[in-house]
Amino acid sequence: MALPKIELPIFELELPSTGEAVKYRPFTVKEEKILLVAQESNDAQQELMAVKQVVNNCLVDKKVEELAMFDLEYILLILRSKSVDNMIEFQITDPETDKIVELKLDIESVTLTTPDNNRTEVKINDEYTLYLKYPSIDEYAKILVMDTQDPLVNYVLMVACMDKVASEDEVSHFKDYSEEDIAGFVDNLGADVIQGIQEFFENIPRLRHEMKYTNADGNEKTFVVEGMRSFFI
Repeated sequence: MALPKIELPIFELELPSTGEAVKYRPFTVKEEKILLVAQESNDAQQELMAVKQVVNNCLVDKKVEELAMFDLEYILLILRSKSVDNMIEFQITDPETDKIVELKLDIESVTLTTPDNNRTEVKINDEYTLYLKYPSIDEYAKILVMDTQDPLVNYVLMVACMDKVASEDEVSHFKDYSEEDIAGFVDNLGADVIQGIQEFFENIPRLRHEMKYTNADGNEKTFVVEGMRSFFI
């Protein structure tokens, strides 16, 4: 007789970026192993790919490639809360005393920070407007394999944010054009447009949480939990 197949409950959440409702299931032992192996590797690229695989496995009606990076981070926290526990205990090294500090994070207290000046449109001229989008996990993965000192990193980030350019009569989506076409378009942009794209990227919503603790010298310190690697604890 075959072993019974365990049916998993289905939950629903709202994506921070759009408010869209998506369905998901908790992760299983299989997914937990994927995350543990990636965590032990201490490699950012492996962690990113593990998160992509786990979230993709658990989403019922949404493709992980369609998610903004902060949506993915948010879903990871929700999955962790529903699948294991909302409390995470971990250690950090206090930079002042070099001593180990035990911390406990309630992931349900982590909130999405959206800057007031976050805007997704940049005026090119009287005719055209550039529309921007939040980079996806695959676009972040391209950046991870690059040297942080490479000047092309900023260019890759900028292109990753560009969605379409439109006038009253036409709309051109960048995904429909070659890298050469896009490079030629960017070369003709004014400094004010480039600045607008940079400001958009700097003001992308982020999951962020500040944790207060007292170190061995009795001084109050703050540990900031932010970004996917910070939540990989």
